[in-house]
Amino acid sequence: MNRLQEKFNAEVQPALVKEFNISNPMLAPKIEKIVISVGAGEEGKDTKLLQNIVDTISLIAGQKAVVANAKKSVAGFKVRAGYPVGVKVSLRKENMYAFLDKLISVALPRVKDFRGLPRTGFDGRANYNFGLNEQLMFPEVEYDNIMKTHGMNITVVTTASNDKEAFRLLELIGLPFAKGK
Repeated sequence: MNRLQEKFNAEVQPALVKEFNISNPMLAPKIEKIVISVGAGEEGKDTKLLQNIVDTISLIAGQKAVVANAKKSVAGFKVRAGYPVGVKVSLRKENMYAFLDKLISVALPRVKDFRGLPRTGFDGRANYNFGLNEQLMFPEVEYDNIMKTHGMNITVVTTASNDKEAFRLLELIGLPFAKGK
C-alpha cells in the first residue's frame, strides 16, 4: 500500500468524518480517479511528435496513455472526425495514489517560483482541475528524449458532495494550495 493511501486511511478519512459530522465512515469523501490529459493541437499532424507525447505521459503516469481522436469534424479548427486531438490517461487505485504522492512530494517542489495551486480550480461538482506548463518537472522525463515541451491538465475527481468538502480533502492529503482566499 502506498504511503499516501495509508495517510488517507489513518488520518484524513477520520478527520473528514469528524469535521463534517458524517455518520457512516464509508460516506467520507475520497479521491475516485485522476485524469491527465494533453491537447495535441498542431502536434496531432506529426505522428512522431504525438508518439513522443504518448510516451512521456505514459512514463509520468506509470500507465499506458491513449490517443484521443476527434468525434466530429470541425471546419473552423481544420479537424476531421478520427483526427488525433490529444492524449489522456485515467489513474485509479494504486497508480492514482502513487502519481499523487510523486506530484506532491517531488514534481511540484521542482517548479520554479511555485506559489501553490490555485484555489479556483473547482468545477462546482467537487472535482479539481489544474494545469502544469511543462513535463520536465517529473524526474522520469529526460530532457534529451523530449521533442517539444508541452503542458498537461490534471483533473482530480472526488466523491465529495460539494467543493468545500473536496477542498478540505485535498488540503488534508497535502496538495499545496496558494495562500489567501
